[in-house]
Amino acid sequence: MRNKVIEAQEAAALVPDGATLGTVGGGGGLVEADTLLAAVEERFLATGAPQGLRVIHSLGIGDRDRRGLNRLAYEGLVRKVVGGHWIWSPRMQALAREEKIEAYILPAGVTAQLMREIGAGRPGLITHVGLGTFVDPRQDGGRMNRSARDELVELIEIDGRTFLRYKPFSVDVALLRGSYADADGNISMEEEPANLEAFAMALAAHNSGGAVIFQVRGLVETGSIPARQVRIPGALVDAVVVEPEQPQCHAFFYDPSISGQQKSEGNLDGGQGKPATEDDRPGPRTIVAHRAVRELYENAVVNFGFGIPDGVAKLVAARGETDRYYQTIEHGTYGGELLDGVLFGFARNASCMVDSPSQFDLYGGGGLDIAFLGFGEMDRHGNVNVSRLGGTTIGPGGFIDIAQNAQTVVFCGTFEAKGVGFEIDEKSIAIRRHGQIRKLVHEVDQITFSGHQAMESGQKVLCITERAVFELTPAGMCLREVAPGIDIRKDVLDRMGFAPIVPTEVPSMPFLENG
Repeated sequence: MRNKVIEAQEAAALVPDGATLGTVGGGGGLVEADTLLAAVEERFLATGAPQGLRVIHSLGIGDRDRRGLNRLAYEGLVRKVVGGHWIWSPRMQALAREEKIEAYILPAGVTAQLMREIGAGRPGLITHVGLGTFVDPRQDGGRMNRSARDELVELIEIDGRTFLRYKPFSVDVALLRGSYADADGNISMEEEPANLEAFAMALAAHNSGGAVIFQVRGLVETGSIPARQVRIPGALVDAVVVEPEQPQCHAFFYDPSISGQQKSEGNLDGGQGKPATEDDRPGPRTIVAHRAVRELYENAVVNFGFGIPDGVAKLVAARGETDRYYQTIEHGTYGGELLDGVLFGFARNASCMVDSPSQFDLYGGGGLDIAFLGFGEMDRHGNVNVSRLGGTTIGPGGFIDIAQNAQTVVFCGTFEAKGVGFEIDEKSIAIRRHGQIRKLVHEVDQITFSGHQAMESGQKVLCITERAVFELTPAGMCLREVAPGIDIRKDVLDRMGFAPIVPTEVPSMPFLENG
């Protein structure tokens, strides 16, 4: 009998200086191996080792404070980070901003799928995803600060078409999390809210000759996990650390309705996930949601992004219409009630869970009909920036993989930010105080979504705000609708960084009760 169970401190000792360390998570504690990350932090603070790590992750990991990747955010401990989303780790953001580490960003789906390609021994990931954006080597090549100089991606031509090749590398250590393990190292993820790319990361590390270490809640008798519930076979696992107090997420300890183990009604443990209701106090988010939901059609495969777009999902749920569409999120989940805020990426009473690389295969192959996404900035070319705002590294998460591949992209957000004053009733909106930050700008700071690429691909692109609706056309951004009560010149055109195309007549935007 094999016995792979060790203590967390022993696991941390398996991380050598200069290692490439891969880990998985989705923000809010989703599949986050925090006990293992904490052990690495503790070892570094006590001994100064390990040093010079290269850290790879696809989605955000942490709690915006101490947990997750914040545990590794020390000068000397980390030399380089290639991450898909950074907002959950402000300490790592600070290191990048201060040029104390090399900071890179790749799309989340690209990173997850690249792990699969590395594990399979193939020559990197060859894909169209990222063309025309900041990860394109003709722009920044994914480099986010001056210290970052590596070339992680290159252009290649196949049959006359241009693709990106994301280059492979070895993964020396994978710090991962599951629910239960047996002494042979077979891992179940039955209590986790998603699978993410745990298998792909384990495969990449194992086939690179590296160490695969799993944190789990409990140890069970060898052979007692049904084969269908083993997500990572013991053949890929080198060590297991048992953490009996491992919670499902940062917000509460455990609820079977978010791991797909059983259907549940009522509130989640800790008061999270209240049933969706239509907001009886109209605000800009409500206006955007009511207009955006009109883009849905029967049986559409849909993705809802973080922030204002989740208002569209809530409106659909409040109307009892979730069964009219196929709802997906990039974490690999289908159906259910989407949670928001710190629990974005979790779904209550989901209908299906697949690994995230497979979910991104669906998106990349054109299987996504409509994506509702937020935006930080949009410019005259229809380019959108969500990855670097105010000089801070944010990262797109799955934004690029989703936005570039959906047949219709609906960007949802407020027209301006910071300090806007509204007066809203059920029939109109009036702007009493303009915002300090313009979001419709002459040129975005960084291209996370390429308007040119969208037109080349034949995508439909809308930008819906509380004041107006714009559509990207081959000739540029066109004003399509204006909300009732809004002065086109004073509240829209004079508050933009570019002059959109304005038809002779601009229809009134469908608004709340008349929408």
